[in-house]
Amino acid sequence: MNRGNELLTIGELAARTGLSVSAVRFYERKGLVHPIRTGGNQRRFLRADIRRVSFALIAQQLGFTLPQIAAELGKLPEGTAPSAADWKRISRGFRQVIETRVAQLQRTLDDLDGCIGCGCLSLRKCALYNPEDRAAQNGAGPRFILVSRKVAMGLGD
Repeated sequence: MNRGNELLTIGELAARTGLSVSAVRFYERKGLVHPIRTGGNQRRFLRADIRRVSFALIAQQLGFTLPQIAAELGKLPEGTAPSAADWKRISRGFRQVIETRVAQLQRTLDDLDGCIGCGCLSLRKCALYNPEDRAAQNGAGPRFILVSRKVAMGLGD
C-alpha cells in the first residue's frame, strides 16, 4: 500500500498526535475527524487526519472553540490531505481573529499600565472607570473586558 494512502488505527493516530485514544474518540464525536469503518467495525484514519488533529490542538491552544475548529475543518476536502491553499484560507481567517485579540490585549495592557502607572488609581484617569455604572447596560460582570473579548474571539459584540 502507498504510504500516502495508509490507514491508521485509532491507537496509531493517538500516538502520532500525542492524544489518548479517548481524546481521539472525543474529537470524532465533535466532528473534527471522520474515521473509515472496516468490515469488523474498527476505526481507521487517514494519514491526513494527523494534520487535522494537530491543527485542532493548536487552534485550541490559541483559544478557538471546538465548534469553530470543526467549522473550519468542515471546509477542507474529505478523504485527502488539505492543500497549501486550503490551509492558507483557514490561516487568513484565524489570523484576523488573532490580530483582533492581540489588539484587545494590548489595549488592556495599556489600560492597566495607565491605571497602575498613576500610583493613586485616580478615577479621573482610570481607563476602566465606570461612572454611573454605564457598562451595566451591556450586562453583568466586567463588561469593558468581556465585550472586547467577545469581539476578539469573533463572537460579535
